[in-house]
Amino acid sequence: MRKNKSMIFWFCLPAVLSLLIMFVYPVCRTVLMSFFQVESLTAGVADWSFFGLGNYKKIFSSQSFLVSMQNMLVIWIVGGVFTLLLAMLMAVTVTSGIRGKKFFRAAIYMPNIISAVALATMWIQYIFNYDFGLLNELVKLFGGDKIKWLGSDMKFWAMTASFIFGSVGYYMLIYISGIEGIPQDLYEAATLDGAGKGKQFFSITLPLLKGVIKTSITFWSINTTTFFLWTKMFSPIDTEQSTIVPVVYLYDMVFGGKGVVTRDAGAGAAVGVVLTLIIIAVYLITNRLFRGTDLEY
Repeated sequence: MRKNKSMIFWFCLPAVLSLLIMFVYPVCRTVLMSFFQVESLTAGVADWSFFGLGNYKKIFSSQSFLVSMQNMLVIWIVGGVFTLLLAMLMAVTVTSGIRGKKFFRAAIYMPNIISAVALATMWIQYIFNYDFGLLNELVKLFGGDKIKWLGSDMKFWAMTASFIFGSVGYYMLIYISGIEGIPQDLYEAATLDGAGKGKQFFSITLPLLKGVIKTSITFWSINTTTFFLWTKMFSPIDTEQSTIVPVVYLYDMVFGGKGVVTRDAGAGAAVGVVLTLIIIAVYLITNRLFRGTDLEY
């Protein structure tokens, strides 16, 4: 018995050390740093100057940070509604017994296989391009004037639409795994009772997918708060108000960017803490709303 315990200890030790070094330590250091004035991310603790809640006051008094939070909220709400609803619709359609099920599943998920950089470039160069983009070709086909889809007033929605396109397939697979876990006996009994497909969806499928929906909302919240690459692809030179999100604001504060005179790692750490608290709050709220909804066998 003692030998088994010793083996378990030595097998678990590398994983525990990796968790402590690569996750627990950076999290604790970031939280602590958010209460100090720290210019450089690599500055030693001896160079830190206690600042209390000063970093939090600084970021919440920044117009750029407030705009970035507003952009993130719009992406989370509008993008979340479209992404999760489309993913649900496609998951239900694919699992309804249609012909070519495997083809449609692979085709819808394909954007997730492509590099996000390549996907964003495709949208920018071939869909939204002013001179030869697909959307403007369609506009001209119907007799309209070309639109600057990547102009300052349209860029945010162009970026959001591209992000939705690249996300639907991922959440579709999550919903498919949930739907395929529902016993077919329930649908057969409902069919015998005269319930149609719509009635079965709202009475069986949707209630039994609440746990999966909770997971999807949590994942979507994480993806939204870490929304960085798409912003940089649509605003590659300077950070713009139309596309800025909190992670980009954090990056500019820590590593320097447009309008940043001096780097401030402490303020950047405060942004990271705020985003983490938002994710935790979303998780707790959704966990409470969808509590006790898992399928029991």
